[in-house]
Amino acid sequence: MLKQHLQFKLSQKLSPQQIQLMKLIQLPTQAFEQRIKQELEENPALEGGKEEKENDFDAEFENSTDDFDDNESINADDINVDEYLSDDEIPDYRTQANNYSSDDDEKSIPYAAGTSFTQHLVNQLNTYRLSDEERDIAEFLVGSVDESGYIRRSLSDIMDDLAFTQNVYTTEDKIENVLKIVHQLDPAGVGARNLQECLSIQLHRKEKTADTDLATTIIDNAFDAFTKKHYKKLLQKFDVSEIQLKDAITEIEHLNPKPGGSYAGNNRIVEHVVPDFAIKIVDGELELTLNGRNAPELHVSREYNNMLKGYKDAKDKSKSQKDAVLFIKQKLDAAKWFIEAIKQRQQTLFVTMSAIMHYQKDYFLTGDERQLKPMILKDIADEIDMDVSTVSRVANSKYVDTPYGTKLIKEFFSESMKNDQGEDVSTREIKKILETVIEEENKKKPLTDEALAKILKEKGYPIARRTVAKYREQLDVPVARLRKKI
Repeated sequence: MLKQHLQFKLSQKLSPQQIQLMKLIQLPTQAFEQRIKQELEENPALEGGKEEKENDFDAEFENSTDDFDDNESINADDINVDEYLSDDEIPDYRTQANNYSSDDDEKSIPYAAGTSFTQHLVNQLNTYRLSDEERDIAEFLVGSVDESGYIRRSLSDIMDDLAFTQNVYTTEDKIENVLKIVHQLDPAGVGARNLQECLSIQLHRKEKTADTDLATTIIDNAFDAFTKKHYKKLLQKFDVSEIQLKDAITEIEHLNPKPGGSYAGNNRIVEHVVPDFAIKIVDGELELTLNGRNAPELHVSREYNNMLKGYKDAKDKSKSQKDAVLFIKQKLDAAKWFIEAIKQRQQTLFVTMSAIMHYQKDYFLTGDERQLKPMILKDIADEIDMDVSTVSRVANSKYVDTPYGTKLIKEFFSESMKNDQGEDVSTREIKKILETVIEEENKKKPLTDEALAKILKEKGYPIARRTVAKYREQLDVPVARLRKKI
């Protein structure tokens, strides 16, 4: 049975313009520049750079913020052309001053030139006298070397691939013999199948001394005990003194565990972090500036204005002219909205970062991470009367240049924890103290998580052992056994 009834429903929807503004706010400086470039290419009514002024140019666009829906049905006769040609008021985008620095740095991402890592190894193979089969195997092995310098595949897999892809039928023994030639290539350790082999290759190529001989013996015959830092077992097994063992371990620590890392990275695109903000200390006070790249000079095309002026002056308006004026209105609305959105983006970024700077004033004046206050997104959102999601968009993708280095803004946010006096302290402060305690510990007897929890409690931070373990892992600090040194 069909029934009709009325139902009231309250819902909130974001307009396409609001969604686009949120996306603009989220973009860091370099991505924002690409977005502007894209908009300039897609919208002919939008132009970059300073607008040329003419004495007889008396027609100006009114800074209208009327929404325009592409799906809206509208007739050319319904458009009030005078709204776009009014000279009663100079629009904001013509009078707005830009006090930001120009930041005319090189904006293109540089590429490193040179020979690739694989080609570098192949070039070295040319200095060896090899048969055709050996050369095919050697080049295949070199092609299997990853960016760290390792061959992470079994010889049986390589043998199968040689047969299927290169039509080279060989044995594992032959591949093993050719692999020994690859191990002679530079950088030392390249072509190793695991860390033990990598270190062993490097040690065997070093000048023979008592230290290198002991280090080689340890890596070749007691690698497991070495990685687990069972130093007492090593002392007993090789019947050496602590000083001799320490010197041998020092030799091992100077080896390169990733022989290909330094070379392979040379041909990647160099990634640059462009700070979106800069904070300076001037006469004991903090001064915040927004990177000038976030304040581009954009204006509405004069040609489109002249098109509208011609349409207004025309007595007989043809269908093609009416179609054209609809297109022009759409592009003008989009251009004016984009200029206004950029202005709102600048204001949002500056207001948000300014609130963060003042909230963490003690830190920015001293650089001491122990001065960081507990701060969550809601604290700043309430301060500037904006939504938490807006603050999150600013914090997650933006960097600030401070007197203490370039920092990701989200690093200034942290949860709070009560100390023994009931005061709220930042978890960042506790992590910094934990890091300091670990740095100052006796490396012969490193502190366990339980011992660290006890020390923190004595310093006024009553936290559980499991919490200490969590913070230690977040700091990328290994457990006590792996921090042990002889």
